[in-house]
Amino acid sequence: EPAAHCYCGHQFGSFAGQLGDGAAMYLGEVLGPRGERWEMQLKGAGITPFSRQADGRKVLRSSIREFLCSEAMFHLGIPTTRAGTCVTSDSTVVRDIFYDGNPKKERCTVVLRIASTFIRFGSFEIFKPPDEYTGRKGPSVNRNDIRIQMLDYVISTFYPEIQEAHSDNSIQRNAAFFKEITRRTARLVAEWQCVGFCHGVLNTDNMSIVGLTIDYGPFGFMDRYDPEHICNGSDNTGRYAYNKQPEICKWNLGKLAEALVPELPLEISQLILEEEYDAEFEKYYLQKMRKKLGLIQLELEEDSKLVSELLETMHLTAGDFTNIFYLLSSFSVDIDPSKFEDFLEELTSQCASVEELKVVFKPQMDPRQLSMMLMLAQSNPQLFALIGTKANINKELERIEQFSKLQQLTADDLLSRNKRHWKEWLEKYRVRLQKEIESVGNADAWNTERVKVMNSNNPKYILRNYIAQNAIEAAENGDFSEVRNVLKLLEHPFQEAEDFQEVKEDAEEEGATATAAVCSPETRSRQTYCSKPPLWASELCVT
Repeated sequence: EPAAHCYCGHQFGSFAGQLGDGAAMYLGEVLGPRGERWEMQLKGAGITPFSRQADGRKVLRSSIREFLCSEAMFHLGIPTTRAGTCVTSDSTVVRDIFYDGNPKKERCTVVLRIASTFIRFGSFEIFKPPDEYTGRKGPSVNRNDIRIQMLDYVISTFYPEIQEAHSDNSIQRNAAFFKEITRRTARLVAEWQCVGFCHGVLNTDNMSIVGLTIDYGPFGFMDRYDPEHICNGSDNTGRYAYNKQPEICKWNLGKLAEALVPELPLEISQLILEEEYDAEFEKYYLQKMRKKLGLIQLELEEDSKLVSELLETMHLTAGDFTNIFYLLSSFSVDIDPSKFEDFLEELTSQCASVEELKVVFKPQMDPRQLSMMLMLAQSNPQLFALIGTKANINKELERIEQFSKLQQLTADDLLSRNKRHWKEWLEKYRVRLQKEIESVGNADAWNTERVKVMNSNNPKYILRNYIAQNAIEAAENGDFSEVRNVLKLLEHPFQEAEDFQEVKEDAEEEGATATAAVCSPETRSRQTYCSKPPLWASELCVT
């Protein structure tokens, strides 16, 4: 009989008590010919013992997103659970997508999820005594015997080399395991940051005990670079914003450390976390960024600054994160002036237009509400602090300021400003590439290798929200060809567009025509899969 998994979790920073798989059932385990093991789960197949008040069902919309994103991440080379199949039916459930009192019927859909294990940090929080803030506790308080069993199982099954090295000392073994999951998690988040992936709900119950990306919900790949990008429409405080992901994962590891006591004393695990996590993240992130910039010969101290200045330039010019990295491989040290101007044109075409910026900085609060809040901040700062909206108010004031500046800004002004910013950074990049050339014997061979490395680290195609949305809308109308099309595309994220022409033709031969809407009907113009998002995409909200 299918089983479901019981776990707890800290959700948005607060301990939520018992959670568990409310919509996922285990089918069992498959052992591969080389000893690898795969657990199978059906997500959305109906009620489990942990469904609480829900119906255990998933809908087409969220299932397609999970199906496509698990595969996109795998082909980007990022550790992830996989999706084997996505099956929909004519049964429907009612869902209020935006929690705004407008429910609608949606088709029930089941995804087959595959991973070496679905055990999470939260699986070890079932032993948690009553939480000092929420009063909630795990269902297995004082059952240290189960904690020992779980640790034995996880380490011997998924970390056999650690089990072997420390079979006679459980504290040393558990410390080595915690050190390894700390490092895996740091590397995983570094991978996310380097492709602009935002998970959206980094609760402790959504963190894999083997360092996989797990539980695809309101995720999003960042389009325009914004370090404070929030992909989850219901993350009001920005706890899980893009730039917060590294520190949040570290915080989650701290909660895992607490859950392992007494089998791993906190003074040991906290020391491991402090010594290992930041260092591993920074080292791995910089290594990956060097590859993205084609710095394949030397590892210089100044590289970190070059990367942060690139991101700052991207932020200042509202550049498309994926496309700008992808374009950089066609920049060369000895580029002639006319070609440089063309390159600059191409680069700045990936920056937001005045119209797009007006959408980005459009004020969001009712002016009366804002002035009441500002008055409250003046008259009763304590109460204002309690409401906890200071960051939101500051963001709104920044939006108002930027929005009014944009009213005077012409497209030409914006273009020349953006070109100036990019010229400054490209000059620094050119100097750094020159150092590479000076350290090699054969500049041509170096350049060929540089371009090759860049093109295998900077994807051309990612699962942008608008691409997923088009595939979902087509599928909801009974046309699944666009889902297949997008899947084929995401299986080759680094390839050139002309290579994709063949993929598209293959897909068409299989009856998966490429004619499904790749743009919303109202835009009428066809958008390619690697374009900056169309203007309508800024209205998409994922919760």
